[in-house]
Amino acid sequence: MKRLLVLRHAKSSWKNHDLSDHDRPLNKRGTRDAPRMGSLLREQGLVPEWAFSSTANRARVTLDLALEESGATCEASRVAELYLAAPADIVDVLRGTPEPVARALVVGHNPGMEDLVQGLTGEEVVFPTAALAVIDCEIEKWADLALNGVETLVRLWIPRELAD
Repeated sequence: MKRLLVLRHAKSSWKNHDLSDHDRPLNKRGTRDAPRMGSLLREQGLVPEWAFSSTANRARVTLDLALEESGATCEASRVAELYLAAPADIVDVLRGTPEPVARALVVGHNPGMEDLVQGLTGEEVVFPTAALAVIDCEIEKWADLALNGVETLVRLWIPRELAD
């Protein structure tokens, strides 16, 4: 069995209209929520062994803040194909997770992340910024990951629902 952690990037800023969408930073709420989700990873025993993020600034910073707060020491790959990716493209990236990694984290964007959770588990979810889904995948190798709707959504955390 493999465990997949799906994290949508934290809330980003729209203040600087000169920046491209790819370069937008996190806003105040985002810089609070990203480490908060990292603490959750640590507290729940979900520290990833491998991590991927989109190359967009808001996704990279979300990953960095979450990993730092979780205490993770894993490899973190920035993957251009994850920027605004469709679920099938995200799965293609995840299939490249090295073995014997059992717990991997992916940080990306909606609607792809929300659609990924639905495609893997068959469950419709609302996936706001910095939401974290934990999915158990009944596969032996990451290369076997598929959008077949049969995996198990173990838990969905939304930052605003966490106690301060």
